[in-house]
Amino acid sequence: MRVKVDPKDALQEFADFSQRMQEGRRLLERTKNSDVQIATAPKREIWSQDKVSLYHYEPVAKRTVAAPVLVVYGLIGRQTMMDLQEDRSLVRNLLAQGVDLYVVDWGSPSRSDRWLTLEDYIEGYLGDCVERICEESGLDKITLLGVCEGGVFTSCYAANHPKRVKNLMLTITPIDFHAGDKDAPLHHGMIGTWARSMSASDVDRLIDANGNLPGELMSFVFSLMTPINSLTKYNVGLFDVMDDEAKLLNFLRMEKWLADRPDHPGEAGKQWLKDLYQANQLVKGEFRLNGKIVDLKKITMPVLNIYAQEDHIIPPRSSQALRTRVGTKDYTELPLPGGHVGVFVSGKSQGILGKTIYEWLKQR
Repeated sequence: MRVKVDPKDALQEFADFSQRMQEGRRLLERTKNSDVQIATAPKREIWSQDKVSLYHYEPVAKRTVAAPVLVVYGLIGRQTMMDLQEDRSLVRNLLAQGVDLYVVDWGSPSRSDRWLTLEDYIEGYLGDCVERICEESGLDKITLLGVCEGGVFTSCYAANHPKRVKNLMLTITPIDFHAGDKDAPLHHGMIGTWARSMSASDVDRLIDANGNLPGELMSFVFSLMTPINSLTKYNVGLFDVMDDEAKLLNFLRMEKWLADRPDHPGEAGKQWLKDLYQANQLVKGEFRLNGKIVDLKKITMPVLNIYAQEDHIIPPRSSQALRTRVGTKDYTELPLPGGHVGVFVSGKSQGILGKTIYEWLKQR
């Protein structure tokens, strides 16, 4: 059946399209890099070693939670996502509620960091950060807030050093690296599928050829998980926001964060892919740091485990596996709507996340 199109409607639609394009072009032309700055919450560096830095955020409200909180992001990505923009920032949300907040920045690993291991990051750098915060605060325990791979780091540290950790909070953290939902879409958990499709020697060759696990490669792998969105975001997605300055700047901030993906140190990358994604050693009780088994049952402090219900990178069951592995009876789970990154940047999840973390902390 042929549909008749009124020429006047077609001309009007074309005129509207042209106007939006012109408005969008003018917005893009006057947008400067300074307009899309991310991670702008004031902070000061209080410790550094090699490429790693520890920052203390400037308080904006009277402290209401006794123990300091250290945010630990993973090596695959940047902690700047926690403070992407002023109105959607977990960092600013917690600061406004009186939380004493710190963050570790792993820097930009290069080929000179090829031989750094997970032991170096967890027992070395992270351990030094905890000690520095204890020294500055005058306390002997702090709260850890781990994000994704950083959640694995904090879980391991808490298991090995329970006397230094008052509370453990995890967000979108893999624990059982082989867990997934049978009815989930095919692209959910694709990182695990990709990692297990390689042999151990394949992983060795990948790292040996590049020195590190390239950030560009991981960006490509992540883009394959949502191929339609990856293919259309610079035409359909950008067109939808190009005549709205606030939405356009939000779009550009996210793209800026996505484009800034550092390399993952080589030896640590081998451990991440082979020992965890392939062999699933953490949940099996076989993962070792400095020759010592990481026993999750030694996590005896209160635990808050937050996961995303539509997470296509870390399936919910992968995070929920922690429930039966820890040694604490004070265990809380918080499922949030949205995906892996949406937990931190969507308006709906942001309000729930910050409020829940604060109330949970205050009760403890």
